[in-house]
Amino acid sequence: MSELIICEKPKVAEKVAKALSDSPVKNSYKRVPYYEIEKENGEKTTVLSAVGHLFSLQAKNKKNKRLYDVEWVPLYETDKSKKYVKNYIDTIKKFSKDADRFVHACDYDTEGTLIGYNALKYICGEDSIDKTFRMKFSALTKKDLIKSYSEAYPLKDDQSWADSGEARHILDYLFGVNISKSMTDSVLNVTNRYVQLSAGRVQTPTLAILAEREKEIKKFVPEPYWLIKAKLQKDIVADHKKGKIFDKKEVDQILENCKGKDAKVTKITNKKSIKDLPYPFELGTLQSEAYAQFGFTPRKTQQIAQNLYVEGYTSYPRTSSQKLPESLGLSNILNDLAKNPKFKDKIAQLKEPFKPNEGSKTDEAHPAIHPTGTLPKDINEDYQKIYDLITYRFISLFGEVAEIESIKVDLDIGKEPFTFSRQRISKEGWLSLDPYQYKKVKNEEFPDIKEGETTKAKVKSEEKETKPPARYNQASIIRELEKRGLGTKSTRANIVSILYTRKYVEGKKITVNELGERMIDTLTKYSERITSEQMTREFENDLSDIKDHKITENNVIEEAKTELEGILDSIDDNQENIGKELFEAYEQSRIVGKCDCGGNLIIISSPKGGKFVGCSGYPNCKKTYSLPVGASVLKTTCEKCGLPLISYGKPRQRACLDFECANGGKKSTNEKVGKCPDCGEDLIKRMGRFGEFIGCTGFPKCRFTSSIADYEKSQKESNE
Repeated sequence: MSELIICEKPKVAEKVAKALSDSPVKNSYKRVPYYEIEKENGEKTTVLSAVGHLFSLQAKNKKNKRLYDVEWVPLYETDKSKKYVKNYIDTIKKFSKDADRFVHACDYDTEGTLIGYNALKYICGEDSIDKTFRMKFSALTKKDLIKSYSEAYPLKDDQSWADSGEARHILDYLFGVNISKSMTDSVLNVTNRYVQLSAGRVQTPTLAILAEREKEIKKFVPEPYWLIKAKLQKDIVADHKKGKIFDKKEVDQILENCKGKDAKVTKITNKKSIKDLPYPFELGTLQSEAYAQFGFTPRKTQQIAQNLYVEGYTSYPRTSSQKLPESLGLSNILNDLAKNPKFKDKIAQLKEPFKPNEGSKTDEAHPAIHPTGTLPKDINEDYQKIYDLITYRFISLFGEVAEIESIKVDLDIGKEPFTFSRQRISKEGWLSLDPYQYKKVKNEEFPDIKEGETTKAKVKSEEKETKPPARYNQASIIRELEKRGLGTKSTRANIVSILYTRKYVEGKKITVNELGERMIDTLTKYSERITSEQMTREFENDLSDIKDHKITENNVIEEAKTELEGILDSIDDNQENIGKELFEAYEQSRIVGKCDCGGNLIIISSPKGGKFVGCSGYPNCKKTYSLPVGASVLKTTCEKCGLPLISYGKPRQRACLDFECANGGKKSTNEKVGKCPDCGEDLIKRMGRFGEFIGCTGFPKCRFTSSIADYEKSQKESNE
């Protein structure tokens, strides 16, 4: 008998093979590693892997106006950068021919289920599904993998998971491709200009939420107000109990009342409160905490957590659970963690029985995120930060409640009421187990003060302005999406990342640019369902219902096509207005400054790749400025010449758009040195941000460049 185990990633295949055998034989086929295990009864097991998705969707007939008919094809056919995927498909195909039994060992979620299901269906053949068993695991430890293998069950039991995963991909494809194509065609048909625009089933409602916040901020009119503060002895500052005061006359009256008066302590209130233990991490709270502690984007945190899982250090991260069942072997995990000195002292403080504090959120597939007990070796600083964050949180769940002591002091100054408060940790409890949380709690000194005593006071007012609503950051918009039921725990970080990639938003505190805001305005005006989070939420519920056998995949897809048909009809009916407004927004978004000739300086995409800044008055004005790869043009301007500044390089640097200005006024010599090997135009010496270099006079159509040293070396070699 021959058995084939298909994993999601090569590293997982290695771990599965080494869990099932002490001496698996590693080989490779077309540079794809695989492992062979010979059993005592003569049976043979081959363990190999995919590399994530091996197949993607494409339209069967791309010439159709509306692309509703789709099919799964090998990923390398739709993405030329993924040619290596063919070797993985060929390897699975080779070993599937003689297999009598298949094991699906990809990640246990809808996405992982679909990856393995498609590999089996389209490579091994549909009849392989009936001979396939499913491994279910939440950690890649030897114990977990052996247990999962021994308890593998028929894949057919998870058919609804595969159906739900496929339906999600088809819905995202139908909405994304068709609406994006329709918007792009609207601009092309009206202006005869090709502008690639992007929309998505979840992406566009997410952008709409951000655009709405942008509008709130722009509409906000700040209003002046005053705070009145009293500075006492020992650097104590007390606040007037009225808080924000919007009437200047009232402020003046209070200051007059307090003038020259001492502060009398009228009341001291002592209070003790319990600070309960935290809940275990699920993906959303891990992303939020990593952003707060380290400034990591949610996508970066998710990628690091996924890699820590693949290495066997932590459990599966894409979970919404706050539960840690006893079956995980929690005591054993704590014992293993105690082998590291920095965790040992913390764990020594715990009292048996070891029962973790848990939250109410559950996940049908996985427990909360936790360390496995396998200690990391040779991981970089960022990985260590996420690992420590997870591990300290895990240890703290077994601690005792902390206690916070606070005092509130009421004062009278010229018959005006003031107050100040202090708090300190009176019992550290679980806070002593988690240094990240300990530093977030105020731990202040209490002043030596008694009721009835008086002290000198100096009362002043501070003028301030009301502030607009806070901008979302990447962590807070993901929390908002979760609250509104948009996207999934696995997809939200990627959705936000796409908005940055599409250049609709920018900045750590998310700002929606002109193009993003105007696009939402236009789509909302002519086809509101595109931006509707209600429609997106309804489909999210439908996708969950597919998993629960409440509705079929075909029903959801047909419903989506009907919904999409109405949206596309509304775009067609308003094509001229939509095309004009979107193109105008696109043109406006490209403007970064003013040219000397009076035209606009705009960002232009080069035919040979990359971008540069040029004048909108071309060909009458041929002024251009080069942009380094990955550079972004900032809204701030150069103090010397008034041109925009750019941000470029790693670590990021700022410099003037005009490289001559950035180089202190050094200008290009424009000395001719030869002919361009790419286009035949003259090569000249130019001055760039990194000094003098060789460039082609055919720029921006030709972007050939060379360092002077490399050019002189090549010339010398060609003359020898």
